[in-house]
Amino acid sequence: MEWLNAIFSGPFLAILGAALAAGCAGAGSARGVGVAGEAAAGVLTEDPGKFGQTLLLQALPGTQGIYGLLVAFLIMNNIGLFGGNVNVTTSQGFMYLAASLPIAIAGYFSGIAQGRASAASMGVIAKKPEELAKSMLYPAMVETYAVLALLVSILMLTNV
Repeated sequence: MEWLNAIFSGPFLAILGAALAAGCAGAGSARGVGVAGEAAAGVLTEDPGKFGQTLLLQALPGTQGIYGLLVAFLIMNNIGLFGGNVNVTTSQGFMYLAASLPIAIAGYFSGIAQGRASAASMGVIAKKPEELAKSMLYPAMVETYAVLALLVSILMLTNV
């Protein structure tokens, strides 16, 4: 029964929220960057001179992981984890956990979707490298939802 009390303790719930924010958003970014990297490698087999353009498109899905990491750091800082004095009630722990969910969920799915959009944009620059700016708009549109989720998570954190 002691383990049940530990799971529903404020510090555990808050740290779980930080872990979900960083882990889920990071996993989505990793998958997205991987998908874009596979497409980039295909483009480079035909024209190694397009490395800079493909690298830019591959880097785009990595931002969700950064957003999740930011929320995780904010949670850990707010609960005093870095200072070694964690004092969080159970209700606060649940609030931190809830605040982590927007970026955890949206970061995971938008990272993957942005990777797929970046991979599709690789096809554009493979044939028309002068259209890089236009092709970047497609993955950038997916980024909008990750930014909105980040904003929601931060706004929720400011009110815990």
